[in-house]
Amino acid sequence: MVPECVDLGRQIAAAGFTVYMPLLFDQPDRPFSVVKTLGLVAQLCISQEFYCFAKHQSSPITQWLKALCRKAHQDCGGPGVGVIGMCLTGGFVLSLMADESVLAPVASQPSLPIGMTGGHRAALGVSQDDLEAAKARADAGVPLLAIRFSEDSTSPKERFDTLRQTFGGTPEVVRDDDVMCRKRGKALETIEINSGPGNPFGISPRAHPALTLELRQAGHPTREAFERVLGFMQEQLR
Repeated sequence: MVPECVDLGRQIAAAGFTVYMPLLFDQPDRPFSVVKTLGLVAQLCISQEFYCFAKHQSSPITQWLKALCRKAHQDCGGPGVGVIGMCLTGGFVLSLMADESVLAPVASQPSLPIGMTGGHRAALGVSQDDLEAAKARADAGVPLLAIRFSEDSTSPKERFDTLRQTFGGTPEVVRDDDVMCRKRGKALETIEINSGPGNPFGISPRAHPALTLELRQAGHPTREAFERVLGFMQEQLR
């Protein structure tokens, strides 16, 4: 929960939402460090709560997160809750979609399972039961929003291809230019921000956290992606 993550929560709250920020590992509000992050990932790889390499199993921590979603819904009322998973937690929203309290799931740069093989890069890291439940919720009208940078090897293109295959349908191309590719179908909307060579905003090919460390001000594609997240939540929750 780096300062940029906390700031994201504040910005969402400023838009009129109540925000719950579960602390799943490390200490809150500490600056990002590559070395420290690698150490945390190493710890999580042997954790009993996070399945970092499992292609078709849901991490046990998602059961606790489902309970948190139900508590948030009970606390706040309204039609339901939105969830934003980022990086290691990005794919968790597929498991959370199985819970009826979740109406606005957002998967930002989903990174599990870690892409050791082609099969890992394409996998969603969710159990078959949870995936079937998520598909049923999508068929019932609960869409999924997914975001990544185009060259992000940590959140590989193959995973987004699997998402499109899983949630089906031929998506409408909302935007496709040298800045971003945005496609929207009945059950899945994807945003891929151009981080390739020569992109007009000079985004690094190593760019990864679209809504936090890489988030910029108005006019930048990351800000456009953030505004779409807010719009998506407003559409689903209000």
